Amino acid sequence: MIRFEALSKRYGPNRAVEGLTLTVGAGEVVALLGPNGSGKTTSLKAAAGLVRPTSGRVLVGDPGVSAAEPRARRALSFLPQKVSFPDALTGAEVVEFYRRLRGGAPGAAREVLRTVALNGAASRAIGTYSGGMVQRLGLAVAALPDARSYLLDEPTSSLDPDGLCAFYGLAERWRRAGRSVLFSSHQLGDVERLADRVAVLVEGRLVAQLGQRELQDRLVGRGLLRVRLDRCPPALEGKLARLAPGARWTGEEVIVPGTPAVRAAAVEAIRAEGLELRGLSAEEGRLDALYRELVEGTA
Repeated sequence: MIRFEALSKRYGPNRAVEGLTLTVGAGEVVALLGPNGSGKTTSLKAAAGLVRPTSGRVLVGDPGVSAAEPRARRALSFLPQKVSFPDALTGAEVVEFYRRLRGGAPGAAREVLRTVALNGAASRAIGTYSGGMVQRLGLAVAALPDARSYLLDEPTSSLDPDGLCAFYGLAERWRRAGRSVLFSSHQLGDVERLADRVAVLVEGRLVAQLGQRELQDRLVGRGLLRVRLDRCPPALEGKLARLAPGARWTGEEVIVPGTPAVRAAAVEAIRAEGLELRGLSAEEGRLDALYRELVEGTA
């Protein structure tokens, strides 16, 4: 478990995080979303014991231990946003070093290199790796310890397809094993695919938390129906507006927002007018649009 209790962090007069209260339970994957500078990295570093809070605290494990204590750090694994390793070392040497540092079982280094699809490049110098391969190596190091909690800062930002598959598999493995996973991301597709819950930060403050069911419910309600017509009588415009506030006639097409049931009712209302449908398309709700609304405070 990872528990933020009214965490605040300031750098001089600048607020990085303000009053963050958030819990990541065992077997739960939670995503931190927010614009650049919203406090995601600071929050993760505080949970990793790398940043001292101005006030509040972060507890790790159950019962909770302060993230600042060494025994808390032994129970977690942290992947920073930017990873780098000595160019002259091989991938195998780096992973073996961290295996010994964290007390991993013999053979764990080889296994984790296979997991991130780097076993074929393990004997190569890191200076010959692509950016995606270096990020995969960082993921391998983060996955080495059998930690209770995993903290990952933008883990998919530079990953290639092999790395993405590896990360998805690791996240699911950690969930099944009852681990707590907290990751930040700008990749909304990854968030929608992986997260049990989404926490949105804006200017250091938590502005929204959405579970997967609530997230999907809100996305369903943000679908759009587009129907091309030669004309739209005023009576039909009024009927559609009553069905779906925000429905409008552009002069070429009717646009109706809402759930699938609302959109189906709109089609029936149009057909009841005896109008010929020149074209019809439906768009499902998009996470990026919901995210923008949450960040702008309009959701």
